[in-house]
Amino acid sequence: MLKITQAERDAVYKTIFNRRDVRAEFKPDTIPDDVLKRILTAAHHAPSVGFMQPWDFVIVRSEQTKQKLKQGFIQANAEAETLFEGERKAQYSALKLEGILEAPIGICVTCDRTRTGPVVLGRTTNLDMDLYSSVCAVQNLWLAARAENIGVGWVSILHDEVLHQTLGIPEHIVPIAYLCLGYVSKFYDQPELEKRGWLKRQSLSSIIHEGQWQAKSHK
Repeated sequence: MLKITQAERDAVYKTIFNRRDVRAEFKPDTIPDDVLKRILTAAHHAPSVGFMQPWDFVIVRSEQTKQKLKQGFIQANAEAETLFEGERKAQYSALKLEGILEAPIGICVTCDRTRTGPVVLGRTTNLDMDLYSSVCAVQNLWLAARAENIGVGWVSILHDEVLHQTLGIPEHIVPIAYLCLGYVSKFYDQPELEKRGWLKRQSLSSIIHEGQWQAKSHK
């Protein structure tokens, strides 16, 4: 049995607690190929339902491609801005919510829902388990990148059709996440949205339910 030492355990928790969504702090420094391979290898070792490994990784380096994705973000962000009102809208408008052009590398993580055929061990009851598995790959990638002192930003304000068209992703493949990767000038000591007062972190006690669901306040 492989035992985790206390130092190794502490390093894992340190990485988890210091993971951040990076937007404005990217540096132009190139990520070495061996470092990128380690990060992608970690992502590829995520758990997956039925061991189907439904993910693929589309690596984006082209400035032209990034410009097209940036335009897609601008359109989606303008749509999102209309959903907020008053002070919240002004606060939203002041936030930088992506680093598409600043990050030296973009990675689109996808899910091939047909990878191992129509019947997948463990997905027979909940058909979305393959999507959840791909999100596990995203988290593995994010934590591995942080352990390499590389920042990651998830660009969620982007329509899937923009990713399909710009990256040539087949119609049956589901884009899960477009991630911006690069070395950074700094990591915030708190999540940026928490630091800027968008929302506060929920207390652990408010989200734990013993035995059965209990009505609790989430303020």
